[in-house]
Amino acid sequence: MPAARFLVSGRVQGVFFRASAREKASVLGLAGSATNLADGRVEVIAEGSAPALVALERWLWQGPPAAKVVAVAREDIAEAARSGFVTG
Repeated sequence: MPAARFLVSGRVQGVFFRASAREKASVLGLAGSATNLADGRVEVIAEGSAPALVALERWLWQGPPAAKVVAVAREDIAEAARSGFVTG
């Protein structure tokens, strides 16, 4: 199953980005995680269908209402047999 790592930059911490990403990923049937990084970015790792990953990437460019996303970098990674979606 396809998997990807996204690094989201901008005003993405303290705006419910991780929780909103978890909700969106769940709706899309994706497993993975969303974690705040020390440099202010959010790392999202997701695994699922290719169309769902594309839909998540599109959503990451918007994020929740209080977010101001300036960049989303995507790196395709090896699948990790994840279940569920967690925030860290």
